[in-house]
Amino acid sequence: MEQTTQLSFSNSSVSNSSSCSRDGALKTIVFPVLYSILLILGLSLNALAAWVFLRIPSKSHFIIYLKNIVVADIIMTLTFPFKILSDANVASVGIRIFVCRVSSVLFYLTMYISILFFGLISIDRCRKTMWPFVGTNPKRLLHRKLLSGVIWTSLLALSLPNVILTSRPNIGERFKCSDLKTELGLRWHEVVNHICQVIFWGNLIIVIICYTLISRELYKSYARTRSPRGTQSKKKHIQVNVFLVLAVFFICFVPFHFARVPYTISQTRALLFSCPQKLFFFKLKESTLWLSSLNSVLDPLIYFFLCKSFRSSLFNVMRLAPGRCRILRELGTDSAGDQQGNALT
Repeated sequence: MEQTTQLSFSNSSVSNSSSCSRDGALKTIVFPVLYSILLILGLSLNALAAWVFLRIPSKSHFIIYLKNIVVADIIMTLTFPFKILSDANVASVGIRIFVCRVSSVLFYLTMYISILFFGLISIDRCRKTMWPFVGTNPKRLLHRKLLSGVIWTSLLALSLPNVILTSRPNIGERFKCSDLKTELGLRWHEVVNHICQVIFWGNLIIVIICYTLISRELYKSYARTRSPRGTQSKKKHIQVNVFLVLAVFFICFVPFHFARVPYTISQTRALLFSCPQKLFFFKLKESTLWLSSLNSVLDPLIYFFLCKSFRSSLFNVMRLAPGRCRILRELGTDSAGDQQGNALT
């Protein structure tokens, strides 16, 4: 779960890495600037989202999942300053060690927590679309809260050894995170990587199946109703909103996991790749990793467009005029979606 970690370590790889520097303008200038933008936007939007959600009771599965994603996004955003300093080569050795031992572990921890809750949200949206009049009850809400606790506890348990076993003394000013790992730490890191791949690909299959079923159900509903043109336009707008979860998932998480495969191979079988090839896969991985970080900024769109309770509380917090609130409400999934129970809370 670390950003620049090799799964194997040898003297030959050390010599290769020293002559194949990653410290180009992309790493030291472009990405620090991009992460600084995400830091400002992410902290602002997620702090506001957390404040709003504190006013909303956990009365549905959807709101419980969203609250967990807010917490994960805030933790992820708080890791950005350390990555910015490290990538820009202005961090002290102590900060760089902290990035390897703690910060990057938290980054990946929150990424996979978000992925798991995106899968649960997709299941919830599918259930709401196919069985719109099936409600919830306190027992089911308690089960979802317990499930959320199990997810956090399980991934924290997986991540903690990555912190503990990154304990070797650094060997100089220039080092990679893998240089700080013990032999057992490298093996554990490899196991966790495989588990994370299962988490992602499993949730990708869930998301695809759920939104295939949602699309089919929405098409059947559209074919049955054949409403007047104005109502059709509004209904079409509501249906597009439902697919925001799918869009954010594919934009943020899919590119990184496709890029991670060749990058990992280039690191574990370094002798098979030339320096330009390794640098290319590194840049590809870092670029798609930034897209994964973009999740912390895009998630508030889901809160606003798909959660009526969030919009209502947000309007109250901002003390917007009733007329303006009405205009903003039309951007979200209200009216027909709420009446049918399809669109969200």
